[in-house]
Amino acid sequence: MYSTCLFCHAGLGANELVEHFPVGRRLAFDPERGRLWVVCTRCTRWNLTPLEERWEAIEECERLFGATPLRASTEQIGLAKLREGLELVRVGRPRRPEFAAWRYGAQFGRRRLITTAQVGLGLGALGAVVVGGAAAGVGVGGFGYVTWQLARTIVRGSPNKVIARLSAPDGRPVTVRRKHLPHVALLSRERPGAWQLRVPHKPATVGYEGEAALQIAGRLLPSLNRFGGTREQVSEAVRLLDEEPDPLRYFGRAAAHVSRGSGAAYAKIASLPDAVRLALEMASHEESERRAFEGELAALEDAWRDAEEIAAIADDMFLPQSVLDFIRRHRPER
Repeated sequence: MYSTCLFCHAGLGANELVEHFPVGRRLAFDPERGRLWVVCTRCTRWNLTPLEERWEAIEECERLFGATPLRASTEQIGLAKLREGLELVRVGRPRRPEFAAWRYGAQFGRRRLITTAQVGLGLGALGAVVVGGAAAGVGVGGFGYVTWQLARTIVRGSPNKVIARLSAPDGRPVTVRRKHLPHVALLSRERPGAWQLRVPHKPATVGYEGEAALQIAGRLLPSLNRFGGTREQVSEAVRLLDEEPDPLRYFGRAAAHVSRGSGAAYAKIASLPDAVRLALEMASHEESERRAFEGELAALEDAWRDAEEIAAIADDMFLPQSVLDFIRRHRPER
């Protein structure tokens, strides 16, 4: 086991998470081909590890990668950053459906639990006030409407709460309050996959397209999905999103599907099925992350291709032809 880069001789650092390979701050691994590299943080070159030190470490990396929120991925490269500072680069097709279900299931489940608890506490306190008033001889009918309004606010949230402060395409300020959310809509455009986000603003709605629409949708959707989702709803949302590999195009697909089904020119997001709204929020997150990391991922993919050529030559030098033939026959289809 080495501790310095084979190319620039800088220290590779250490990690405390991969028990069978505690070297490096960025590890790259290919579970299908059985490759493990330490990526030098100074020169960014990929250092291939010895054969006898890989297998348990690769299994550990796969386990850690599967239990870590995925930041971004391409068709061949996935990048995860662990809270302890270790970075994992997974080579090969990402296991998107299983991972997305794990990632968003925890996120939406926690949101559902917190919001439900807050609503329950609020309604409980309101109920105590009503019971106390009745015990004191105050007629419930006298403030029944006020009680109903308070209960409605507790469940739905304050209608005047500011959700986001935006800028219209012409520079005008746009304030989005909770009471505006039911009117936020998707409009299907004439071009295939094209869409527009409509946000209410007096005296008319404001339309956003492209990157601006995606960013704004990502800011509004958590409030539209205030109660999160059940495990079944999250699974259905993952299935819907998996049918459209491009998260950005999923918005256009959702808008076009609803428009065809209802005959309306646009679809209010609040009226969409829970699973579709959750899928839209997932899509906005994944596209934003992909754009943020696309430069780093492109560099990683180029570096991996160079390193893989060297690794293939190095590994094949120490394996007899009979073993190589066996591996090729039993290697799963990609």
